[in-house]
Amino acid sequence: MSALGEFLQSRRARVRPEDVGLRPGPDRRVTGLRREEAALLANVSVDYYVRLEQGRAANPSVAVLNAVADALRMDQAERDHLRSLACAAPPAVPPKTPVRPQLKAMIDAMQDLPAIVVDRLSNVLAWNSAALEVVADFEGSAHRNLARLYFLDPDSRDYYADWETVAQDAVAVLRRASAEYADDTELAALVEELRAASLEFERFWTSQDVQNRSHCPKILNHPVAGQLTFSLESLQLPGDDTQFVITYTSADQATAAWLSLRSAGRMRERSGRTPSR
Repeated sequence: MSALGEFLQSRRARVRPEDVGLRPGPDRRVTGLRREEAALLANVSVDYYVRLEQGRAANPSVAVLNAVADALRMDQAERDHLRSLACAAPPAVPPKTPVRPQLKAMIDAMQDLPAIVVDRLSNVLAWNSAALEVVADFEGSAHRNLARLYFLDPDSRDYYADWETVAQDAVAVLRRASAEYADDTELAALVEELRAASLEFERFWTSQDVQNRSHCPKILNHPVAGQLTFSLESLQLPGDDTQFVITYTSADQATAAWLSLRSAGRMRERSGRTPSR
């Protein structure tokens, strides 16, 4: 089955007939809607809907895709994903670009604000000193990809209080990227690696969920500071849809106080050094 068909089937399976005004009936053998019910709700023929799920409907119109999205109760992220999957010719994979020095200088200046720069595959391209102590030691042995960090680092399940949500979000980001650039060999290799290494990743990946969250809470069990609470913001850079700045803003007084003490300590450490000659 095509990627489009797998996605439509997964969305159809989660919609209950009674949720859309249909009678469930006693002899149902499928979870969610039947294909003919989805076709009826989308106002398309059953034959066309079947061909759509099988990947045999060439160049479906925007109107048809919107009707199917309405019938299957998709949110905006899922609608965007649907249109990407239905695209006849996926766009070329964008070239990798280095982090601009000005951007690196900007996040370095954020003394009390952990910040990282990631690409669309969640590769960590740059970080500031606060991120090294809050997110991961990217200069040491930590994975420089957030999905690998969450699924392959055995300590991550204890470090992230809401690990399951964090991990699901990471998979959903990759799922969305897989539709936007279907020919991305780096993404395909990353997904294959994680599916083979982690049963949890495989479970989340086959769920077909996508998301486009730009902000969310984050609770960390820090080994020194104790529990830290942040509000995470993901900011896309204007004119560059391949890099994002992710910031961790303190969400309570205890977290803000620890970051402030940490920053003051680093300032005292720097001021006490003897200048080199």
